[in-house]
Amino acid sequence: MFRSLRRALCAAAAALLLMLAGVGAQTVQADPADAADRAAAAGAGYWHTSGWQMLDVAGQPVRIAGINWFGFETANYTPHGLWARDYKSMIDQMKSLGYNTIRLPYSDDLFKSGTVPNSIDFSGGKNADLQGLGSLQIMDRIVAYAGQGGLKVVLDRHRPDAAGQSALWYTSAVPESTWIANLKALATRYRGNSTVIGIDLHNEPHDPACWGCGDTTRDWRLAAQRAGNAILSVNPELLIFVEGVQTFNGVSGWWGGNLMGVAQYPVQLDVPNRVVYSAHDYATSVAQQSWFSDPTFPANMPGIWDKYWGYIFKQNIAPVWVGEFGTTLQSTIDQKWLAALVSYLRPTSTYGADSISWTFWSWNPNSGDTGGILKDDWTTVDTVKDGYLASVKAPGFPSGGGDPGDPGDPGGGTAACTAAYTVSSDWGGGFNAEVKVTNSGAVALKSWKVTWTWPGAQKVTSMWNASYTQSGATVTASDADHNGALAVGGSASFGFGGAPGGGGAPAVSCTAT
Repeated sequence: MFRSLRRALCAAAAALLLMLAGVGAQTVQADPADAADRAAAAGAGYWHTSGWQMLDVAGQPVRIAGINWFGFETANYTPHGLWARDYKSMIDQMKSLGYNTIRLPYSDDLFKSGTVPNSIDFSGGKNADLQGLGSLQIMDRIVAYAGQGGLKVVLDRHRPDAAGQSALWYTSAVPESTWIANLKALATRYRGNSTVIGIDLHNEPHDPACWGCGDTTRDWRLAAQRAGNAILSVNPELLIFVEGVQTFNGVSGWWGGNLMGVAQYPVQLDVPNRVVYSAHDYATSVAQQSWFSDPTFPANMPGIWDKYWGYIFKQNIAPVWVGEFGTTLQSTIDQKWLAALVSYLRPTSTYGADSISWTFWSWNPNSGDTGGILKDDWTTVDTVKDGYLASVKAPGFPSGGGDPGDPGDPGGGTAACTAAYTVSSDWGGGFNAEVKVTNSGAVALKSWKVTWTWPGAQKVTSMWNASYTQSGATVTASDADHNGALAVGGSASFGFGGAPGGGGAPAVSCTAT
């Protein structure tokens, strides 16, 4: 509720500153060390659902305990804060604080040819490997680095465009066909990369959106089925995160936070065990609600949450993920609300992964009505706010976007890769070029190297995201530490400068292990 105001405040602040099926049943010895190892490894590969649980590729229960990092959905077309810090240091800090998942909001503007990311600081080597990239390529880098650090990513279609939130999943400028086409494009882009575990179909549907009314222009449940099936048609391993609406049978709540209709009208997809329901819940710093003034507050809150979305978890219908919740934490009411909600989510120390999943809003300090885990310098942690979440944080996951145990990896295949060389600029005296390496084989890659021979006297003057040797006209470039591992179908890029110009694009060969 009143979310468009919050998003507008966020964008304004940014502008002023310049986000197993393949593992069979095996007998496991009752050895404590072995059990600890298995618990530490939980989260590998793609996930699926079973009742109220999300399970990893080996059937182990997993819990999302994450953070929202927004900005792709704004006119910056990239996560906020990159005007202040390197994106890798940001992700490293998230991991160090115990967050295991990043929810990345985006808008459909990212798919437009004229979209150019802005407000990124490249001084002093910061964000060096993002220079010259488009928004989706920056998303690739963030996903890759998050996966290498053992974090998962949920992509969130937050808005149809950077101008603001929409009540329905479509607008006159961004019809349903565009929404679905772009969802499929993302699902295809990250196919084989299990860092991206799923897609949140649309942020905070609200009135006049309905659930189960049967009007195809307003029924969010039917639209979620159409979009979910479209995604699964190109990437059947993904989870489909479906938010609620505002009003069901005359009962209203937070935008996206009312999932009362699931009991009568569940989302049914062509691929089973893929639906996760997502609720949003906020405190008084966002808006007032009647339950905050109830004389029994905060004791009344578990009953409120049960009614709107908690019953889905408690009745073993499906997993629940609180995709957004946040507060400035300034008022006593808000402090009591957050403490009550954290308790309701089931502390990890007692329940482990058998809990309600969550991603806090937000990492960013420039959320107008909630603030963030970071303070305004984009570095210092709000330890009080972060401390409220300590009991529901959860272990990280195995690193890498795809591993040999993933479904879809037949095992025993041959490592293979291809490379494409593109000249991005040539001014005669010199040139810049990029090489994109793609895993074209049937198994995940551990490393790669690319070789080419120039027809003239060109020499590499600098190279980023790879190391190189040059002997005469022949160059051999090898992966950097952070981009050697590639899932099946995954890709990585490196760039370089050279001189003189005028050499064109030579043939390249790729060797993988």
